[in-house]
Amino acid sequence: MIFLFVFLLLLLSELIYLKLAYRFGIFDLPNERSSHGNATLRGGGIIFYLGIISYFLYSGLQYPWFFTGLSLIVAISFLDDVQGVRNLYRFAVHTISVGMMFLDLNLYPETWLFIIFAGTLTIGTINAFNFMDGINGITGGYSLVILAGLAYVNNQQITFVANDLILFSMISVVVFNLFNFRIKAHCFAGDVGSISIAFILTFLLASLIIATQNLVYILFLSVYGIDSVFTILHRLHNKENIFGAHRSHLYQVLANEGHLTHILISIGYMVVQLLICLLVILISALEVMYQLILSMCVLTALAIAYETIKGLYKELIKDPKPEY
Repeated sequence: MIFLFVFLLLLLSELIYLKLAYRFGIFDLPNERSSHGNATLRGGGIIFYLGIISYFLYSGLQYPWFFTGLSLIVAISFLDDVQGVRNLYRFAVHTISVGMMFLDLNLYPETWLFIIFAGTLTIGTINAFNFMDGINGITGGYSLVILAGLAYVNNQQITFVANDLILFSMISVVVFNLFNFRIKAHCFAGDVGSISIAFILTFLLASLIIATQNLVYILFLSVYGIDSVFTILHRLHNKENIFGAHRSHLYQVLANEGHLTHILISIGYMVVQLLICLLVILISALEVMYQLILSMCVLTALAIAYETIKGLYKELIKDPKPEY
């Protein structure tokens, strides 16, 4: 009953937010990075944070540092959605928030060199997740796959975090998908959504990796990882500003130059990541050498797929104009 209640509460909260967003003009307007042609309500991903608030109160204030860090990063991200925030301020808050997350992960007995490396990797992952949020359904669908994989591991292999934290997060993602995972989205996640769900997922994945001392679980983010890293490498090779708006990610190429539907692309990303998650779960008990070999095979296959598909559209990519 508690999960049904949370679902209905979050559904009502999302409807109220969309009404307020419409009233105050919080819209995502098409730009040079967009893969959509119409103004759409922005910030619907605030529901992910509301899901964590529900869990935080229900659990008796469990994971307080994680929650505080998430609250800070949500606040700066929502402000960025509404009026824009300087990159320096955003980076500072991200750094503080990740530092708070590390308190609940008990990482501070480690060396400062390790903390700096882990913090840089975490902030990079969070921002990469944000850059990957560009078409209907991709953030909600991809996140749901990862959460499902984490829930299975937590229930069937090793308990690394309170199970309700994963379940409450899944409920919030399902509610968001009702409004976004569709041909014509009623709302987009916005920075507040993509950044917050990335923060939640990195906390959960870090908890799992720490509990198992097994890095193979990082493959739970491998599809996004390959797309993000190879897109940056391509842009560096082309001497482009990697911080500037663009439409060079593979999912953007498929949507804009390939003219595939957003939902089809999102489902494709989901299916590939789901298969990889299943493989990771199967090989997690193998010897490290076998895990390493299979992990390299997965990453190599993804890299080849990325380069092959990009190659098919390389002539079309040269035209930066969006087609609406």
